[in-house]
Amino acid sequence: MKKLFFLVYLIGCSLLGYALPADFVWHKPSLNSSESMPVGGGCIGMNVWVENGDLLFYVNRSGHFDENNTLLKVGRFRIQLPHKFQSNASFTQRLVLKDGYMVVDDGSQRVTLWVDVFKPVIHVEVQLEQKGSVTCNFESWRHHDRAIGKGECFQSSYKFRVPKGCMTHQDQFEVKPSELTFYHQNPDSTVFDATAVQQKLNAYIPQMYNPLGRLIFGGKLSAPQFTFQGTYQGVYQQVDYQGWRYTAKQALRQYSLDIVLADVQGTVAQWKAKVQQTSKSIQAKQDFKNTIKWWNAWWNRSCIEGQGKAEEITRNYTLFRYMLGCNAHGQWPTKFNGGLFTFEPHYVDAKSTYTPDYRRWGGGTHTAQNQRLVYWPMLKSGDYDALKSQLDFYVRILKNAELRSQVYWNHEGAAFTEQIENFGLPEHDEYGLKRPVDFDPGMEYNAWLEYTWDTVLEFCQMALEAESYGGMDISAYIPWIKSSLVFFDQHYRYIAKKLGNKQVDQNGKLIIYPGSGGETFKMAYNPSSTVAGLKVVTQSLLSYLQLHHADSTEIKKYQAYLKQWPDISYREVDGHQVIAPAQVWARVNNVEPTMLYPVYPWRLFGVGKDSLDIAINTWKYDPYVKKFKGIVSWEQANIWAADLGLTEDAAYWNTEKMKNGPYRFPAFWGPGHDWTPDHNWGGSGMIGMQEMLLQESGDKIYIFPAWPQDWNVHFKLHGSKQTTVEATLNQGKIVELKVYPKSREKDIIVPPTFQRK
Repeated sequence: MKKLFFLVYLIGCSLLGYALPADFVWHKPSLNSSESMPVGGGCIGMNVWVENGDLLFYVNRSGHFDENNTLLKVGRFRIQLPHKFQSNASFTQRLVLKDGYMVVDDGSQRVTLWVDVFKPVIHVEVQLEQKGSVTCNFESWRHHDRAIGKGECFQSSYKFRVPKGCMTHQDQFEVKPSELTFYHQNPDSTVFDATAVQQKLNAYIPQMYNPLGRLIFGGKLSAPQFTFQGTYQGVYQQVDYQGWRYTAKQALRQYSLDIVLADVQGTVAQWKAKVQQTSKSIQAKQDFKNTIKWWNAWWNRSCIEGQGKAEEITRNYTLFRYMLGCNAHGQWPTKFNGGLFTFEPHYVDAKSTYTPDYRRWGGGTHTAQNQRLVYWPMLKSGDYDALKSQLDFYVRILKNAELRSQVYWNHEGAAFTEQIENFGLPEHDEYGLKRPVDFDPGMEYNAWLEYTWDTVLEFCQMALEAESYGGMDISAYIPWIKSSLVFFDQHYRYIAKKLGNKQVDQNGKLIIYPGSGGETFKMAYNPSSTVAGLKVVTQSLLSYLQLHHADSTEIKKYQAYLKQWPDISYREVDGHQVIAPAQVWARVNNVEPTMLYPVYPWRLFGVGKDSLDIAINTWKYDPYVKKFKGIVSWEQANIWAADLGLTEDAAYWNTEKMKNGPYRFPAFWGPGHDWTPDHNWGGSGMIGMQEMLLQESGDKIYIFPAWPQDWNVHFKLHGSKQTTVEATLNQGKIVELKVYPKSREKDIIVPPTFQRK
């Protein structure tokens, strides 16, 4: 029997051809940067393309925030070979996904680009069939101060209204015969200080977390086989720049270049010392082996690979996950509005004739509703190391968020807002520039964002689930999770005391008013999205505290919280009971159907639960849900259809979500509501596909709960209790099923029409 099963397994895998991901290949050069291909690793992303025979690439690194909180690129590199790359039968631009690197080849010339996953170093290797001369150019548009125009200000934390004299200050450049050093140096006073003063926190600036002041970032091009030949001026894509040209000292067949990046809050001398330290640590051959080993392990963690109707969307799932892997070790989270892979903005929006640093919705602003969708899929994909940067983000800004509560309202808890900066305060413009004199200084004077501060609960739940999914040590995150819950208790008691004599309703429940269902259902009374989040996070925290034998007083505190949170509200639509967005609300301001948040991300309704019918009614009959269903950017119809077990709907919405985007690289979606490449578009797509394949309810694991039976697929995904499920569906039959640990095999639930071979 064992031999027969093994034979069937081999046949199934052979038929479907599942292995490490296949290379992604182009056979023609590109027209411009909008046809670039991503490559990267660790915390670095590059857009690479061949244009007019030259190989060009942009370099971006996580955390390169300037004085205005714009996420700046390092610059543009241009490699010129003895013969220009041509569009011929031999030309290939190949992303070797399984190993994480890229090769551009025309049969007689080859350029390999790879990024060290463990240290911030880019390697460029050139191989020629015959000896020849190679030129490496570095091009920067920050060779002088650049005034920021009104529309361009959207790239910064000033957003819609550019302050007088606002500019991106020039970079510094130091030339040596075979080296070029380039860096950007923030002044002591930045948009952080302007924001703190605006929000009446200027007296506390010395004690606040400030990641921008005196930040220095950039790098060094090390080219020992090359020599400096001078500078030149040019205009590329309507933006002026200066270039530094390095040419080969002699004609060779092989060349190598290193680009070492660094950042530090301190002095230039300290920054240079960090660059030098990294440079000395380079051992290219071993570093390349270590990088390949890491990428192989990344792909071995999880996968979704399909054929036929599922081929395109599963391929794009893989390509997008690769981009997430390029910032797996970043200090800062992958930004929802382009990640590390933005390109010339006028190819996204023809009116945006700005520098390559531009992206809509800012560089250091981490819009929580959008960021969450980039990071939720990392649980099922097993990418807990990549999840860490988003969780650490909240730990770093915790002090400033707690300070807001103390200063404005004299109570405990962390007040995290929706349009939140990398220093923990509301974004400068969204805070409200024209505010009534007596308006609460702790509140955003903003029709979209007022009372929108519950998204932090999703990141709290990510941390709590990361322990269950991957055994991740989350002890450093517990104070932040506790403080986030304390805020809701303390703040809504504070508001109730201001409005009346009692802090709770007649049933002893806390009153979440004014609240907000996302940015949509405003001035809401007990919004269901907030209530669901409070209930689930509190229960998850209690489970953690009990598992780790916390003090009984602590446990009783959060048990009391669990009892006091209000209940989810319902209403009737056309004779059907549905989840209501809140008990009541004053107006509808956006297009988020937050009445489905109790389905996802909070999983109080769904497959395997008694409440499923109510949730399906909400999907089918609620007029707002019907109106708001969509797949653009952060829209999540694909996720909810899957979590409700609606296979036909899930197939439609996830295909629409994950089909090829409008650019040459198919996982460059957008701009949608945000920017290109739209990472919360890809993240929400990943979630939807994962949910089609694996869901949990209690101890039960449902596989293929919303996956069409005639879609061939192989998947490996993670679940709670450190469980891994791997399965292959071929021609309607499950030909492979592996569950680890084996003790969880008994918990697997298969759709009744699916046969196991």
